[in-house]
Amino acid sequence: MNRVPAIRIRPVNDAPPNPDGEYVLYWMTAARRPHWNFGLQRAVERAEETGRPLVILEALRCDYPWACDRFHSFILNGMEENRKHFEGRPVLYHPWVERRAGEGKGLLWALASRALAVVTDDFPAFFLPRMLRSAAFQVSVRLEAVDSNGLFPMNATDRTFTAAHSFRRHLQKTLPEHLERFPREDPLETVSLPRMESLPEEITGRWPEAPAALLAADPEALKGLPLDHSVEAVETRGGFEEAGNVLRRFLREKLHAYPEARNHPDDDAGSGLSPYLHFGHISSHQVFSELADSEEWSPDRLSNVATGRREGWWGMSEGAEAFLDQCVTWREIGFNMCARRGDYDRFESLPDWAVTDLTIRAADAREYVYSPGEFESAATHDPLWNAAQTQLLREGRIHNYLRMLWGKKILEWSASPREALAVMTELNNKYALDGRDPNSTSGIFWVLGRYDRPWGPVRKIYGRVRYMSSANTLRKVRTSEYLERYSP
Repeated sequence: MNRVPAIRIRPVNDAPPNPDGEYVLYWMTAARRPHWNFGLQRAVERAEETGRPLVILEALRCDYPWACDRFHSFILNGMEENRKHFEGRPVLYHPWVERRAGEGKGLLWALASRALAVVTDDFPAFFLPRMLRSAAFQVSVRLEAVDSNGLFPMNATDRTFTAAHSFRRHLQKTLPEHLERFPREDPLETVSLPRMESLPEEITGRWPEAPAALLAADPEALKGLPLDHSVEAVETRGGFEEAGNVLRRFLREKLHAYPEARNHPDDDAGSGLSPYLHFGHISSHQVFSELADSEEWSPDRLSNVATGRREGWWGMSEGAEAFLDQCVTWREIGFNMCARRGDYDRFESLPDWAVTDLTIRAADAREYVYSPGEFESAATHDPLWNAAQTQLLREGRIHNYLRMLWGKKILEWSASPREALAVMTELNNKYALDGRDPNSTSGIFWVLGRYDRPWGPVRKIYGRVRYMSSANTLRKVRTSEYLERYSP
């Protein structure tokens, strides 16, 4: 079978494998799925090569930043699907859910101390890089992090891209070789591994498998966890099966109209995939593969000219090309930034011109200034902005076009650009299912000038940062049904 490319494997410590280890451990943290998963595939390869069983730990702590019923429920939906999927497979799957802060301390060490090697997921944002650095000191055997984030490996370039056009042009030159090296759709298919029937009692006694009610995200079970219960679960379900359903509905019903309709809130023509991509319930490789199948596409349709243009390079339909520009170019440029710059979420990481302009204009008088609480409760003078914030509160998402306007107005109505960044980050990360992600971080920082150029004329508050207004938006896109639906 095709092996995991070496460029996607990153040693996290210098320890060797333990030849006396009882099993290979896959610590599932960011790619929470059984399919199209380079991390799981790498763990399977390790187990096959050594004749060891494979143990999968999928854990959910309760003290991550912005932990709430909404995010917990979505993750638990996926864990429940994973548990059912791995039943009868040649693996031992251990879903564990923390019930009080600190309860999980020692679990990884206990499992790793018996393992030949540990494989985990490489993810460049939120608290996961810090967690992985901490794990490097806990684990005394080989620990590898595997990049299963995008079509373009994060370590395939040392360059930090500052514009979508240059990143797109780079992809058009270099991506074809990586399109030939996809993960296996099912890493466990036709695999024969010895199976462990259970973990040692000293582990299961202290860290037992999560009960069925909790894996089912039962509201009563969630009440017993130390979460923010004010951020309630939404109707959108998590899990790899639902992610596949969302993808196929999009390809079947929305893709053909995507270029024209995606900017109109009334049409709601977006893919809906961003939460599933964020929580690792679906892979961009699966998205691309099913899209290519629906287009009856083959690699010989790729253009051999790297122009950096948004359309024409893939050799697909207009809708497919527009969607791929969002799913590949714009999504993966965010991973590039997070992987290359430790300050990706700091104001100072903006382009120099944007930092200068926004700092100079910080003292400009504002017609409206709202407090963080007024923003959060959708209590501004602007009905369109309030509708977008209301959608975020109710559904954990904002229509993609309005998300840009939402951020621009927070910049305009905050006392300073740094306060605006803090408000955008808090609201996005607290309520959005796809928050805390390189892609949503890109969206927030785009509001402040990242991946953009200076625009004239110089404006109050904005300087040369791109300006947007609700009045222009209402003229450009269809919003009447949206406004009615999300009236606070």
